[in-house]
Amino acid sequence: MSTPVVLDACCGVGGATKGYQRAGFHVVGVHIASQRRYCGDEFVQADALEFIAAHGHEFDFIHASPPCQAYSTLTRGTNQGREYPELVGRMRLALQRTGRPYVIENVPSAPIRRDLMLCGQMFPELAVLRHRWFEFGGVHVEQPEHPRHSGRVAGYRHGTWYQGPYVAVYGKGGGKGPVSLWQQAMGIDWTSARREIRQAIPPAYTEYIGRAVLAQLPAAGFTPPTNPQEVNPWR
Repeated sequence: MSTPVVLDACCGVGGATKGYQRAGFHVVGVHIASQRRYCGDEFVQADALEFIAAHGHEFDFIHASPPCQAYSTLTRGTNQGREYPELVGRMRLALQRTGRPYVIENVPSAPIRRDLMLCGQMFPELAVLRHRWFEFGGVHVEQPEHPRHSGRVAGYRHGTWYQGPYVAVYGKGGGKGPVSLWQQAMGIDWTSARREIRQAIPPAYTEYIGRAVLAQLPAAGFTPPTNPQEVNPWR
């Protein structure tokens, strides 16, 4: 059986990509800007919406993480007049037109259907909360139990360091601990750039999703090529 291929749209450095790789996918990332530390199997620098329109039907599953700044509470009050793209609606339409199973990921305040919510507290290896919502098309992923948050977020408060089970992975660092702490908290070890880490999602999230999706791909229309002449260029 051929290895199923997932497209990670708006992939960034590859937080989602790494999880899908661990789940058993071959991953192709697409991003509008170059990502020299991208961890996937293949990378295409292109507009994600245009790439999905042209090539989305060639993939077995599509993950899309459209920019979240327009919806994030962390940027609403500090954008100083800057406008951020609101691409969720356009991304959903592009994905639906491919006829392939897909998932859209974003922050809690984004305009997506709340099919699944994941939090770092659900994964013992993580030390972030980082709630993210996921909207699915053509597949279903069970909602795991959301354990109660316990303890405080570690960091400096008025010059004093407070210990806690969670790490604040956002902003430019400040009093939120060294970058090594961010890497450990997120499960991301292939980049030390704070900007790349804070814009990613923990690979544990998409490993959980990827394993569930793999079990459903035959029912969702995944048919591995049997004729060598039909082999998909992304495999």
